Amino acid sequence: MNARVTELEPLIAPIAEALGYALVRVRVTGAQRPTVQVMAEKPDGTMDVDDCARLSHAISTAFEADDPIEGEYVLEVSSPGIDRPLTRRRDFETYAGHDARLDLKFPLDGRKRVRGTLKGLRGEDVVLETELGPEKGRGELAVPYTSIGEAKLVLTDELIAHDLKRRKDAGKRAAQSE
Repeated sequence: MNARVTELEPLIAPIAEALGYALVRVRVTGAQRPTVQVMAEKPDGTMDVDDCARLSHAISTAFEADDPIEGEYVLEVSSPGIDRPLTRRRDFETYAGHDARLDLKFPLDGRKRVRGTLKGLRGEDVVLETELGPEKGRGELAVPYTSIGEAKLVLTDELIAHDLKRRKDAGKRAAQSE
């Protein structure tokens, strides 16, 4: 499936960008009738149903012309949601201060899963404040960016408040531009 994703991302990213969206993630699941899951967002971090429909239509049109997937498939276009995946380096800076869960490709200090508060990037490392162990207590842990398999925000009251404020601000900007 990863081979398909690496083939599809270069096709989908320019379509999304041309419409003013940033591609967050492409994932392909299923074998008999694959599902292509596309997550995208506007620069302000929002993505409503109309945006999803617009992007879905554009991707479908391009796929009909290029035919990158043999046979039938399902295309799903969505926003990343509140407890979004963190897929780009800038995500770890943008969401600094929020709780995240990182699933690692291989163990770091005996752990394959790390949860903590994002502190941002330091060189090639994602820095979290987390529990370091019974003797060490809480402190900073630097996780090499390349060792992260998957990462996502953890749903908290603070994250919900942040998302509501972002949506409210985006609504105000949209109203001012009309």
